Amino acid sequence: MRAFLIGLIFLIGVAILAGVGVLLFPLLMLMVWSLRFMVIVFLFIFAVWILGKFIIFIWETIKKK
Repeated sequence: MRAFLIGLIFLIGVAILAGVGVLLFPLLMLMVWSLRFMVIVFLFIFAVWILGKFIIFIWETIKKK
């Protein structure tokens, strides 16, 4: 009888955690999309910064000659 109750409690716990996971899925998807957007914006800003550094480096090199 004790093993049955432990198994039943385990299955109920798994069902509760699965239910919470299903309910949190939209929040997780929103977090994924916002993280993806932030990474894209960061990479764009980084690329523009690197391009500016490269142009300044080339400009200084041309001026020295």
